[in-house]
Amino acid sequence: MLRRLVVTALATTATAALAASPTALAASPLPLPPLPLLDGGGTSSSHDHLTVTVTHNAETDGTYELECHPAGGNHPQILQACDRLDRLTTKRADLFAPVPPDARCTMIYGGGATARVTGTWAGHPVDTTFSRRNGCEMARWDTFVPLLPGAR
Repeated sequence: MLRRLVVTALATTATAALAASPTALAASPLPLPPLPLLDGGGTSSSHDHLTVTVTHNAETDGTYELECHPAGGNHPQILQACDRLDRLTTKRADLFAPVPPDARCTMIYGGGATARVTGTWAGHPVDTTFSRRNGCEMARWDTFVPLLPGAR
C-alpha cells in the first residue's frame, strides 16, 4: 500500500512538472524517497507471526508460536507450516475465513479438538477458531495441517 502511494505521488509530480514545462523535468530531476519506503518499510511489514493454541487433541495440546519470513518460533513443524500457509495464501482470498453459516455439512463428528489461531498473516490480523465438529469443520482443519496438528 505504501509503495503504491509513493509510486503514484512520484508519477503525479512528474506528470505535472512535464505538463508545466517539458524541459523542467530534465533540468531538475525529482528526488527519490528513502529506500525503506520503496521496500515496504523494512522487515516488520513482511513479518508473519501466529499463535496456535490446541486443546483436546491428545499429546499435541499446547500453545505454539510460528514465525515466517523469517522462520522461527516453537511450533513443531515451522518450515512445513510456513510453506503450507504460503501456498494457501496464493490460492485463497480470505485464508482464515470460517465455514459459512449456510454451508451444508455432513454431520460426522471428528472429535473434540479445538484450536485458536491469532496474530498477523500477510499483513492482516488473524483471530479465528477451528474445530472438528462436522464435515466442513474437519475439512477446514485438515486444510491447515501442519499449522494445526493432524487429528488424533
